[in-house]
Amino acid sequence: MTYLDLVNNVLRRMREDEVSNVSETTYSKMVGDFINDAKKLVEAAWDWSGLRTTLTVNTEAGIFSYSLVGSQNRVKALDVLNDTSNFFMEYRGSSWFNDKYLNRDVISGEPRYYTYNGIDSNGDSKVEFYPKPDDVYEIRFNVILRNSDLANNSDILEIPAMPVIHLAIALLARERGETGGTAAPEYFAIADKHLSDAVALDAQKHPDEVVWYPC
Repeated sequence: MTYLDLVNNVLRRMREDEVSNVSETTYSKMVGDFINDAKKLVEAAWDWSGLRTTLTVNTEAGIFSYSLVGSQNRVKALDVLNDTSNFFMEYRGSSWFNDKYLNRDVISGEPRYYTYNGIDSNGDSKVEFYPKPDDVYEIRFNVILRNSDLANNSDILEIPAMPVIHLAIALLARERGETGGTAAPEYFAIADKHLSDAVALDAQKHPDEVVWYPC
């Protein structure tokens, strides 16, 4: 569903006129803002299939720090694979990396561990590898990548639309104070039901991620 479709879906439910451009009126702009607020909340509620993607880093010999291009500091790693050497890499914290690079003789070889260390000038997350790469290795980050705000009429929402629409309505109802008979808490309850249904539907694609196994 496009950004404009979302705005008009909300406007109709709020008993307002539809628009041909998200920025057409002051109210439609505000609806767009609340849609983006709702989108962020829904995106954070579950690791949606529509947000799953792969980002790749190709190492160079002697360099251990890289930008995860395209991540925009909005990623959650599901797993990290050294695709050249065919094994999953393990996460280690910054103290562990500081110990390896600052307190010991640095080892070079195929990277087996990774960590995050800030962001670059483009806003992308920076990652570090250990051992320090001694050659070219393709490192694949399978991630959840939350999207930037919807901005243009034709921008596409990549998560289920109904939770976003109804959460935006709830936020607008709370801001406006009246909606012709339905109280804001009821709208939030409706939005929660749409969200739980959408999560349940998407979760069946990834059953291993919702089953708890005792240690």
